[in-house]
Amino acid sequence: MFDADVLVVGGGPTGLVLASELRLWGVRPLVLEKEAAPTGHSRALGLHVRSIEIMDQRGLLDRFLARGKQHRVGGFFAGLGPSWPEGLDTAHSYVLGIPQNVTEELLGEHARERGVELRRGRELVGLAQDAEGVTAELADGTRLRARLLVGCDGGRSTVRALTGIGFPGLPARHETLIAEVRIGVPWEEVVPVVAEVRRTQLRYGVMPLGDGLFRVIVPAAGLSGDRSAPTLDELRERLTAVGGTDFGVHEPRWLSRFGDGTRQAERYREGRVLLAGDAAHIHPPTGGQGLNLGVQDAFNLGWKLAGEVLGWAPAGLLDTYHSERHPVAAAVLDNTRAQMELMSGEPGARAVRRLLAELMEIDEVNRRLIGKLTAIDIRYAYAEEGEDPLVGRRLRDVPLKEGRLFEAARGGRGLLLDRTGSLSAAGWEDRVERVAGAGDGPDVPAALLRPDGHVVWTGDDPAELRRRLERWFGAPAAGRPAAG
Repeated sequence: MFDADVLVVGGGPTGLVLASELRLWGVRPLVLEKEAAPTGHSRALGLHVRSIEIMDQRGLLDRFLARGKQHRVGGFFAGLGPSWPEGLDTAHSYVLGIPQNVTEELLGEHARERGVELRRGRELVGLAQDAEGVTAELADGTRLRARLLVGCDGGRSTVRALTGIGFPGLPARHETLIAEVRIGVPWEEVVPVVAEVRRTQLRYGVMPLGDGLFRVIVPAAGLSGDRSAPTLDELRERLTAVGGTDFGVHEPRWLSRFGDGTRQAERYREGRVLLAGDAAHIHPPTGGQGLNLGVQDAFNLGWKLAGEVLGWAPAGLLDTYHSERHPVAAAVLDNTRAQMELMSGEPGARAVRRLLAELMEIDEVNRRLIGKLTAIDIRYAYAEEGEDPLVGRRLRDVPLKEGRLFEAARGGRGLLLDRTGSLSAAGWEDRVERVAGAGDGPDVPAALLRPDGHVVWTGDDPAELRRRLERWFGAPAAGRPAAG
């Protein structure tokens, strides 16, 4: 007897997106969150292009736009870049400034609407798996049973530790203090100080958050070792040492520190247990990629888990989660390391920074680096030799005969975009919807998209379409004639 189909350990953005994706398929997730109430903290401050597209694909974007602010400015890659690049392959060419606590609020609202059950104050302390499922033991002695379990429980993941998955990487060399506080001086006095200090020290800043609160960052004096939260006195001392003033900071709502270490799980799956978000990878917040990377992990994983639970997943489908997402996170670790080096005050790093600043005046260079940060340049390595360059990539929003692509994607199923009028997904109707392609869509006769929006086939050959349907969506439903 299972208490849920999938136990999701961790109720942050990654866990909430994953649970909602599972509910689209009728799968029963149960989200377990250690914290008794939302913290209200906002480690992340925005959504990048691919995450914005995901919200649009699930009909959530209007809620986020109403609570956020669109930015099209330069400086997202290590503080470099003269302007926001033109010609990005997206209908949402901006960064959406929105605090993490608001993102979690909106995702939680959506999850509840989908029927997701979230249990707060539930800490995982043990787990065991067998051929049929996973048993989770909670701190209060409760035992819960599910077919699968996903750890979305952060960089110090209990799930990862209990499963014995290695977490190798590079240790931190630098540490930064971060806080949400009130300040005791007018904002007009803050601006020139920050501008002057940032000429040589980019890990320094003060940003208004609204409601009289400010985000403050400043380099720590050294490595703390235990990563304990800094005190208000420590924050004041470092602000004074680096900038000559502590701005009268007081009433801290949150104090923390982060290092520039990078680590990644050796594997994202161990039997019936998987990892997503910070449980699978940690890196400095340079470029604002962490929350976005976790949301995109969940979007890749959700439909694959659903197929496993419901029994239609072809052999090896669930393993593509690791093979696709592990290289993506490895690339993010690399670019955050590079950005941290570029933000160093050392003479060599400053020379490289000046050179890169020149190169980013070239539109293609600017677009390439922002494409990395915003995750719209990803091409999963499942394309076969000689295939259309679209295969492996996500398809941007395009107009259809009725509505647009992202509106058609809101059911969470695969999509067959058919311009020929003669192709069919018969036998897979419960997993793939056929829509008539038109407008400014890809210049191909037809395209098959996975539920996460990535293209797995283009062409007009019914036999090849059937092969791709079987590869990604399993055998056709019993008793139904197959496509073609």
